[in-house]
Amino acid sequence: MITKKMEKALNEQINKEFYSAYLYLAMSAYCNKLNMPGAEHWFRMQYDEEVIHMTKMFDYVMQHGGDAHLMQIDEPPREFGSVPSAFEASLAHEQFVTKSINELLDVAVEERDHATQVFLQWFITEQVEEEANVQEIVQRLKLAGDNGGALIMLDDKLAQRLPPAPPVAK
Repeated sequence: MITKKMEKALNEQINKEFYSAYLYLAMSAYCNKLNMPGAEHWFRMQYDEEVIHMTKMFDYVMQHGGDAHLMQIDEPPREFGSVPSAFEASLAHEQFVTKSINELLDVAVEERDHATQVFLQWFITEQVEEEANVQEIVQRLKLAGDNGGALIMLDDKLAQRLPPAPPVAK
């Protein structure tokens, strides 16, 4: 059974994960408008991954006797300035999510909720990977600069991203 404070914090994170999915779907649509199918695909796969994250937390709250409370989701931006700017925004967002997950773990420690501490370790590891992946793309886009050929090659590489593994059945 999770405490009310832990339940509230997890529900707030569920909302942030939903927003993350919305943001990545908006980034995918933006890249579609720019005819960058690889970046569009990469952001669509990121959307799918965020839905999995949200679902894991949603299920966890209910499995531990909590009330999974869905809140209003803010509208994400529709324009990002450029593909490199979209990836820079993605990196900033992942850093925000990392901070939020770390704060969630702080609540679990404060509440002496050992099960939630263990549960959150997966997300902490996941965020290290998320930030590293986006950081690599941002660095490569900076190296490519305005070189159209290099940007097309990077876009082709982004198109090779595989879908996330489906969530494990509960």
